Amino acid sequence: MPKLRLFAFARDHRGILSSQQVLRAIWLGALIGTVAGFGAIGFFLAIEHSTDFFLGRLAGYRPPQPLGEGGGAGVGPARAWALPLVLGLGGLLSGVIVFSLAPEAEGHGTDAAIAAFHRRAGRVNLRVIPVKLVASAITIGSGGAAGREGPTAQVGAGFGSLIADLLRLGPAERRRALAAGMGAGIGAIFRAPLGGAMMAAEALYRHDLEADVILLGLIASITAYAIFGAWSDYEPMFGLAQGFTFRHPQELIWYAILGVLCGAIGILYVKTFYGTRALFRRLRMPAMLKPALGGLAAGAIGFAAPEAIHVGYGFVQQALTREGALSFDLWLLLLLPFARILTTSLTVGSGGSGGVFGPGMVIGGLTGAGAWRLLHGVPGFPAEPGPVVIVAMIATFGAVAHAPLAMLLMVGEMTGNLSLLAPAMLAVAVATLLVGDVTIYEAQVPTRADSPAHRGRYAFPLLSTLPAGRAAYPVPLLEASVPAAAALEALRASHASFGIVVENGRIVGELTAEDARTAAGSPRTAGSLARPIPAVVTAETPLDEALDLLANHERRWLPVVQRPGGPVVGAIDTRTLLRAYRRAVRMQARPVAPIGEGLEAIQLVLPPDSPLAGKKLAEANLPPGVRILVFTRQGETAVPSGDTRLEAGDVVTVALPPGRRDAVLKAVLGTIGAAGL
Repeated sequence: MPKLRLFAFARDHRGILSSQQVLRAIWLGALIGTVAGFGAIGFFLAIEHSTDFFLGRLAGYRPPQPLGEGGGAGVGPARAWALPLVLGLGGLLSGVIVFSLAPEAEGHGTDAAIAAFHRRAGRVNLRVIPVKLVASAITIGSGGAAGREGPTAQVGAGFGSLIADLLRLGPAERRRALAAGMGAGIGAIFRAPLGGAMMAAEALYRHDLEADVILLGLIASITAYAIFGAWSDYEPMFGLAQGFTFRHPQELIWYAILGVLCGAIGILYVKTFYGTRALFRRLRMPAMLKPALGGLAAGAIGFAAPEAIHVGYGFVQQALTREGALSFDLWLLLLLPFARILTTSLTVGSGGSGGVFGPGMVIGGLTGAGAWRLLHGVPGFPAEPGPVVIVAMIATFGAVAHAPLAMLLMVGEMTGNLSLLAPAMLAVAVATLLVGDVTIYEAQVPTRADSPAHRGRYAFPLLSTLPAGRAAYPVPLLEASVPAAAALEALRASHASFGIVVENGRIVGELTAEDARTAAGSPRTAGSLARPIPAVVTAETPLDEALDLLANHERRWLPVVQRPGGPVVGAIDTRTLLRAYRRAVRMQARPVAPIGEGLEAIQLVLPPDSPLAGKKLAEANLPPGVRILVFTRQGETAVPSGDTRLEAGDVVTVALPPGRRDAVLKAVLGTIGAAGL
């Protein structure tokens, strides 16, 4: 059946958002955010109860918490010897759950969500949602050095994908819904809605940004944050940071040096993590037992340094103040970033379920605290540790995640302090330059042109100028009530290998000649033999979007209809798309920046047999609402008047309302435009 496009909310292919699209983005974003917000609450509660049982009751350890989550200096561990056993038990339970129910929930969830965006048309297996939530709560609650954001991102992405499927959105809309759900989950659990939305747009690429995700992501993230904050509170995660300021320009030199240090730590983090994962994958033992082994090893480190396990935000909170930073043993503080790199690599790299975002921030914050302990008192170096800790958090993870803007915003929201943007921008820029293409998210691609989700559009940019109706070719239409034998005869007469089965003018499905031949001796009808078609293309759909549909549905061809639910025009396939592209090149047809809401613009070269060639513009029979804005002749551009006589070879810029592109091609290009592409 035709896919409804009533829910298309994203920026259109000309870059303009209509008021109707904004309204759809508001209600769809609110729906995604509501589900993601309640999902974040459930995940947070699951971690709290899991931590209380595993670490609290079994090991007598209650790690310190940031002020925004209740604060407290923490207790224990009363039974440090039990930590390896507790972490090993948590890894075992997590491994059994994941690898027996949903192996794709292994590791850090953000990468899985990014991969689903690029390579699976935004689809997430529904079983991942509960499995990821439970397994990650056990991993983190038992002391695993893993973050909350990865599981929350994957769960939020799963909810976005589910909602998209329930509303029967197309692949492009489903991808945006997935990214919005990912940002909403992160924004809620970190109380950072703006940073969460930007993270969803920025983390998809190493050197690019998915701008079309931002509006929906903002609405979803704000909604999720409002729901999560109403349940907990709206205080920033890290308290006592609002008073930190940047006052002395000479400190910028030290912040640049800090950026170099954070970039080096970030590279070490990535290399250690993926090296550990590769080591565990080479181990010859059942996959579900590997997280237990990783947990035992991480627990052994935790036995010597309990600060190196669990989430670790409480220790970052402690390091924000002078008294707290000085309370750490110097050697412990200097070694903690490296110990946390190891415990995170062992916990998540072994196949445990948890994120790498949170550990990356903690590693960066503790790196900043260690730098402050060594250098405080040096002329020009910041007098308080808080600014150094905050900037180091931003620089370390912003660089390796290739999400500097998101991290600047997110850490600012998590601390309630945006006054450190200047030194943070410098540090994260330096760290990002040092990191280069090294990334903690291996599913990232360099740019949108490298993403399978966009590759067709960027490889054939001129396709956006042409409507699908121009490329459609005839296909036999078979009434649903026709017997299989008669359908086979109709296909043979048309020399076609397939036909489109219709009933009362509406598409029922497709019928291949092979299926009709098999059933020719039976009383079955074409309707009973028809196979569903996953999507249709309207005649005015730009061909770049049609190419996306073919790729996302892994189809050789798709039917073209005049309008949703309307009569069938024909079909398109990759062969006709390529033919249309070659014709677009010859016509020098290309899209132009939009004129305004509800008004598109394209540029065309008048062919010799154009109906407009040799005519005054006042005599041109242009479709209603269509205007020629400017024309270029022999390098000179001018605004035409009614007396302007157009000539073959003129380059004309045409403004037109949506849905009139096919009519414009016929009026301007004549036989070249109307002959089929």
